[in-house]
Amino acid sequence: MDAHLLEAFVTIIDQESFSEAAERLHLTQPAISKRLSALESLAGNRLIDRSNRQIQLTDAGARLLPHARRIIDEVHNAKLALSDKRDTVAGRLSVIASHHIGLHHLPAWLRRLNREFPDVSLELKFMDSESALDQMEKRTAELAFVTLSESMSHSFEVQVRWEDTMAFVVSPEHPLANLEQPTLTDLARYDALLPEAGTATYRTVSRLFLDQGLTLKLQMPTNYMETIKVMAGVGLGWSVLPVNMMDSTLVRLPMEPRVSRLLGGIGLVGRTLSPQARALLKIASELR
Repeated sequence: MDAHLLEAFVTIIDQESFSEAAERLHLTQPAISKRLSALESLAGNRLIDRSNRQIQLTDAGARLLPHARRIIDEVHNAKLALSDKRDTVAGRLSVIASHHIGLHHLPAWLRRLNREFPDVSLELKFMDSESALDQMEKRTAELAFVTLSESMSHSFEVQVRWEDTMAFVVSPEHPLANLEQPTLTDLARYDALLPEAGTATYRTVSRLFLDQGLTLKLQMPTNYMETIKVMAGVGLGWSVLPVNMMDSTLVRLPMEPRVSRLLGGIGLVGRTLSPQARALLKIASELR
């Protein structure tokens, strides 16, 4: 099967729109529709249900999709292997980073990358880790720097990882700040400021409370650690934040157990990384 036809099919599914897929591939909408029709003729089956406004896979399309992704990845790998510039650190590099990593780790990495490899053209997006994983599945970026989770798909390959030590925190004026040895039972009496359910940080904290039969009093969940820090700093509740975010607006509670999470850089299994991606990973590994 023609890789261009498969690429059109996969992009329509990922973008959930013919027009947006056409824009991404720098084609007209009639051209991308023609490519899909040609692929369906070769497959002998309809691949996308066009009976309503939403893009939906048919049974045949769902069976083809994982094979189409692997073929596209192999074409990508072949191009890298045959490139005369395969050892040259230059060209476009698309990266996704969580907001926390983007604020507290990425600037130092990019400063060094730009200094040592000025011919790398960076395309950078910021989003929460769960959205980043979804975008990586769609091949919209080569690397993502995210919070790692045991529930991550096996289609991801962790290239670099590090532990991010966290702490229970409150504002200096919060009642919990006056306790010599606060416990989870003490915390359960007050509002909690945490990322949304489904995030690695929320699951870690929630599991601690569930193990003791305690209920979290969640207040305004948000995935932006900086927003959580501000809300905790003005006394709206307690939180769990990376220790590198601590400042005079927060007090670290002397508590057990210790809490941490794993951060890391991921690529896709079976998809060869470019020299510029490998260069950024090396820098991240050295500076993390």
